[in-house]
Amino acid sequence: MIFVLNRTNTIANKFLAELRDAVIQQDKARFRGNQEKLGEILAYELSKSLHYEAVDVQTPLGIANINIPADKPVLATILRAGLPFHQGFMNYFDQSDSAFITAYRKVKRGGTFMIQVDHISTPNLDGKILVICDTMLASGQSLVSVCKELMAQYNIKELHIASVIASTVGIAHVRANLPHAKIWVCAVDDEMTSKAYIVPGLGDAGDLAFGEKV
Repeated sequence: MIFVLNRTNTIANKFLAELRDAVIQQDKARFRGNQEKLGEILAYELSKSLHYEAVDVQTPLGIANINIPADKPVLATILRAGLPFHQGFMNYFDQSDSAFITAYRKVKRGGTFMIQVDHISTPNLDGKILVICDTMLASGQSLVSVCKELMAQYNIKELHIASVIASTVGIAHVRANLPHAKIWVCAVDDEMTSKAYIVPGLGDAGDLAFGEKV
């Protein structure tokens, strides 16, 4: 299952356009804020897929019957680029626990690379719905490596992957390796550079949000 937000015309397209705009994205606060807004919108869309239960709420004038989510998903992100996007999900799933993963590309001789997962800080994920929030789904290798590491340690009930922009290659890689994962993205781009940057994409999300690495 894959949900692509910009297949429907909504205000979300404005936030996505500003994220991509080479001039507007130089405003770091605005860049982070637009990621956060898109995280909130995708969290809302994802919430439609959850299981609900009816509860009675006492108002000053009577009792209202309301359906609320029966589960609190655990929200995870790969440091550092995904932090603002993850915050958008946290704004809506505000009682959820979070997990944080450190992973990076370890470049080999010749330019090829492998994904090194260095550190995982997570609550118990047994029987939980897990949402991995990462701004860019490029090659998909990082997300697949992280998910497989978590799935090896925990009996995860449902796996959701959320990104702002995904490549067609990355989506294919996720589907091949995590066939039961549900994918939620704002847009899909068809091209990718030899260094696994999405084209047209938006550039380096981590550097744009937090400053260039050295």
